Amino acid sequence: MKKIIMSAALSLLGLTLSVVHADENAIRQALAKSMPSVTVESVKPSEISGLFEVTVGGNIFYVSGDGKYLIQGHLVDVAARTDLTEEKLSGTRKQAIEKLGLDKMIVFKPKISKYTVSVFTDIDCGYCRKLHSEIDQYMAEGITIQYLFFPRAGKGSDSYSKAVSVWCAADRKAALTAAKKGDKLEAKTCDNPVDQHMQLAEDFEVKGTPMIVTEKGNIFPGYLPAKQLIEALEDERNPK
Repeated sequence: MKKIIMSAALSLLGLTLSVVHADENAIRQALAKSMPSVTVESVKPSEISGLFEVTVGGNIFYVSGDGKYLIQGHLVDVAARTDLTEEKLSGTRKQAIEKLGLDKMIVFKPKISKYTVSVFTDIDCGYCRKLHSEIDQYMAEGITIQYLFFPRAGKGSDSYSKAVSVWCAADRKAALTAAKKGDKLEAKTCDNPVDQHMQLAEDFEVKGTPMIVTEKGNIFPGYLPAKQLIEALEDERNPK
């Protein structure tokens, strides 16, 4: 009897996996046809039967099994009062930043680093300039800051050109500091990751700058003084 039950269970599992695989293929094909520029990184069943979780860059969508319908939003466990999507998004953000790599960011690192944050910044944003004007305070708290550019005016704007010029400068950190002070930079062009930064910002649904992303992939929107940021990072690492 046990062998019969086990055999039936394995057959059911195999059937279920076949259906899931078929749904995944249908979703990938549908998205490839309707959104050819989108790279689907993963497709897997969501917590809701018949709805699949699709990861694209640093974002998560929900798609019907036939690929016809897409839902953009957060899935919430009402009973547990938990944002399931946000929990997973933190992981995708973390992976996306790691995949980008340090060689494509401008990094300010203290002698002893306790925490690392990635900051989407716009050279002409007032609070971005305020944050950078206090860079020594962040360094004193042991916070490494990894800058990514998000010129909110878009590609081709003056802010975009400044970001490219900073990246192409011989001393990127010095050029960024000068630009944040409002100094005029020598216009330069070269291979640069600014478009990649902007795509990542779009994937992360960045609405304004600065936007701080923690090592765990959580988001702190807006400017935070060094003392307040270190407290938030300590709370994240050691939740009460």
